[in-house]
Amino acid sequence: MKTIVYTSTLGLVCMLAEMFNLRKFILPIAGLGLVAIFGLNATSWGVNQGFYHNMVMIDNYSTAFSGLLILLTLFIVILSGNFYKNEESKISDYLAIIIFTLCGALAMVSFGNMAMFFLGIEVLSISLYILAGSKRKDVKSNEAAMKYFLMGSFASGVLLFGIALIYGETGSFDISKISDYATTATPTLLYYIGAGMILIAVLFKASVAPFHFWAPDVYEGSPTLTTATMATVAKIAAFAGFYRLFSASFIPVMPAYAWVLSAVTALTLIIGNFSALNQDSFKRMLAFSGISHAGYLMLGIVSLYGKTDNAILFYSVAYGVSSIAAFAVAIVVVANVGSEKFEAFNGLGKQKPLLAVAMTIAMLSMAGIPPFAGFFGKYYIFSEAVRNGHIALVVLAVIASIVSVYYYFKVIVAMFTRESKEASFTIKPAYSFVIAVCILITVLAGLFPSVLANLL
Repeated sequence: MKTIVYTSTLGLVCMLAEMFNLRKFILPIAGLGLVAIFGLNATSWGVNQGFYHNMVMIDNYSTAFSGLLILLTLFIVILSGNFYKNEESKISDYLAIIIFTLCGALAMVSFGNMAMFFLGIEVLSISLYILAGSKRKDVKSNEAAMKYFLMGSFASGVLLFGIALIYGETGSFDISKISDYATTATPTLLYYIGAGMILIAVLFKASVAPFHFWAPDVYEGSPTLTTATMATVAKIAAFAGFYRLFSASFIPVMPAYAWVLSAVTALTLIIGNFSALNQDSFKRMLAFSGISHAGYLMLGIVSLYGKTDNAILFYSVAYGVSSIAAFAVAIVVVANVGSEKFEAFNGLGKQKPLLAVAMTIAMLSMAGIPPFAGFFGKYYIFSEAVRNGHIALVVLAVIASIVSVYYYFKVIVAMFTRESKEASFTIKPAYSFVIAVCILITVLAGLFPSVLANLL
């Protein structure tokens, strides 16, 4: 509970710091504040307690995912100092909104009541609507914000309607009481419709096919750092909340939606990977890549009858840090070359070999190549799915992983086999630090997977 309170306070401090002419200190305050909150969150390990009539539930699951989300947000905050260097007068606004995004994400992984779940989604979504359109003079940014706002608002309406139907059936927003009702009583059609509407809304927030159509355009049009936030913090929070809600409340009715979850998982794997093959923009490729990773995470959701929380956590760590590293390198390349196409990476292996190696490790991890974290992330997800009888989906996921190697290697080939016209390359220390830490985590998690694999 203190984690959410202190994170909200930090966001307010960043927002008000401009009034006291503390602009130069905002970035250190935000960074050190997140480090302190990360340590405070770690002290909650082993605690299993509800607050405010179970509005917020603190347990090892929420503590682990909260720690991951805080860490990823810390990386984004560190990168934001240089990313927004031309808009220093608004740096307090940007950092405050990023931290409020984290507040929404923390609520989504710590809720014990569906009202808090809805509030978390809305705080996260509204913050991202603003960040998506933060380039006011960029038509693509305006288009991304408008599309995201319209589609997101519609999904929020569907979610709220579904929650209302569940309340009308059970008389409670508490997820444990909803579960007790589904176990002891005979749910009516109203309950199934409500659960289905909640499912649709959550699938949209997680950019799962066929509710993914907003993601490529929004990812491409948004500022790159905002895209990184959507692809990591928002997506991981969506899946962590998805698992928490359905494993705690809707397992008794899951058989009715088993075929739906299997179908959307298969569709997401196919659309995400095969659509990424034809992209010439690195940023848009990462958008479809994020959709494909949503498909792999969905394997953990369709296997809810088993204990897949560890597998989802490991995959989230591997995907999150690899994505941050890839986006950080992309920001550096775009800043020096001025293009988001794959050709922008030509010759990077000669100009900045360490940067190229970091991008290579990130791409290999996301493709699921050993010995990096992404390989074990997929291994644990696939193992749980096989254990729960979803062999056909696992076979499809393996084929999709093989397909993904092609578009990830497009970047590697460009960096090491093609010539570049650029003669110089500069990288800020903040970017070097974030990239190095992310790659270190990717390598260590791959070499010592059992540390994370048995955490929950």
